[in-house]
This record gives sequence, structure tokens and C-alpha cells, in this order.
Amino acid sequence: MSTAATETCLDMTFLAAGTAAGQVRTLVKFRLADWGLAGIADDMCLIVGELVANAVKSTPDGEISVRLTREPRGVLFGVWDSSDDLPVANPPPDLSLDDITPDPEALDPGHDEGTCGRGLPIVQALSSQCGVDRTDPHGKWVWSRITV
Repeated sequence: MSTAATETCLDMTFLAAGTAAGQVRTLVKFRLADWGLAGIADDMCLIVGELVANAVKSTPDGEISVRLTREPRGVLFGVWDSSDDLPVANPPPDLSLDDITPDPEALDPGHDEGTCGRGLPIVQALSSQCGVDRTDPHGKWVWSRITV
């Protein structure tokens, strides 16, 4: 695959594994730099990480597809997985500065249970548009658009 700046799409398939999000973030960051869009790389990499992690969780031991497309006024990122289950966004809890303290149990197994769905509100906040499109016969594309 060439990484020429003239290419307007990055389209790849990955094993639905824990390493996929990091691989995709790296490729997206390089492609955005090629396109002269390094200024949106941090936001896009956060979006990519959330959407790919969700796809991997929805399709264990399967494959996911990702697509980053250059548009006239920004980029469109999408990730496909074979699950028919739609993503569910859980609103973040209301917190004050007094609630933010070091958590000595943060790395303990199972400590993050009940926190699923908190990344989608971040994706929504950083995206100009985002959504889900079902595919036949199964699966879905979950996508995010950032305009510049």
C-alpha cells in the first residue's frame, strides 16, 4: 500500500484484537500528516481509539474494517464490525473537582465494570457529525466526520 499524499482514502482490515486500536491510530496519524491535517490528529486519534475499541469488543476473534476518507472540508473515519448490536452511549456522570482523586484500585481487574459506553459521548463531542449505518446481511459502520 502506498502512502502518497495524493491518495484520498485509507481502507484496511484488521484482526479484532487489542492491538488494533493502536495500529489504526498510528496509520491515521501518518495519513493526516500526509494530507496536511496534523492539526486534527489528536482529536481524530481519540475518536479512532474509541470506535476501534468498541468494534473489537463487538467482534471478538473476528475482523474489523476501517476507512479514513479525505473530504473537501475534513475527514470521515468509519469502522465496520460484524455485530448487529448498536453502540450505546452512556452519559458521563456529573463530577466536580472534589470528585477527582487518585484511585489506588484503578488497575485492579474488574474495576472498570460499569464504565462501558462512556467513550461515545467523547466521540460525539469531537465530531462534526457521527452515526451508525447497518450493513446487509449483518454488521454496521460506525463513523465520525471532522470538518476543518
